Amino acid sequence: MADLADLFPGYHSHWIDTAVGRIFARAGGEGPPLLLLHGYAQTNVMWHKVAPRLAQHFSLVIPDLPGYGWSVAPKSGEGHAPYDKRSMARIMIEVMETLGHVRFHLAGHDRGGRVAYRLALDHPGRLQRLAVLDIIPTYEMWHRMDDVMAMKVWHWPFLALQHPMPELLIEKDPIGYIDYKMASWTKTKDL
Repeated sequence: MADLADLFPGYHSHWIDTAVGRIFARAGGEGPPLLLLHGYAQTNVMWHKVAPRLAQHFSLVIPDLPGYGWSVAPKSGEGHAPYDKRSMARIMIEVMETLGHVRFHLAGHDRGGRVAYRLALDHPGRLQRLAVLDIIPTYEMWHRMDDVMAMKVWHWPFLALQHPMPELLIEKDPIGYIDYKMASWTKTKDL
């Protein structure tokens, strides 16, 4: 398998100090700044196929969200901060400011799309353009949640439980949790 750096030739790796700890980000390309946010159970690497084309037109910043990839995994607190969307949005602004970008374009996929929505709502003056990919708005997800849907997307109600319940249960067997979650996305329900 190729080294991960080989998937982003010419990019620079950054370790950015933020209020919650160090965030990893790749940066490359030329043009106006574009922040790319990955989805749930993914990392910055999910963008490696589209980054070369985008880098022809944009200066890309491709971080790992807190708790993902090479970024810090700080302890969760009240309201699940720093893993709630509002906290992650503030952290992404810190990342962009550190790299010299006050205003920027933003594209978010899945969980990154939800962080992007929150950033747009809380900090509209920071964004030039917003693209939200592959999600149903959060309100609609909760509004339409019935028992059948809750069984399919069980991690939604589970992770929404009051702190510290989800954290305590996941910390008991983090590998088991991830294996079960990943297996649930496969046709055979097995890794």
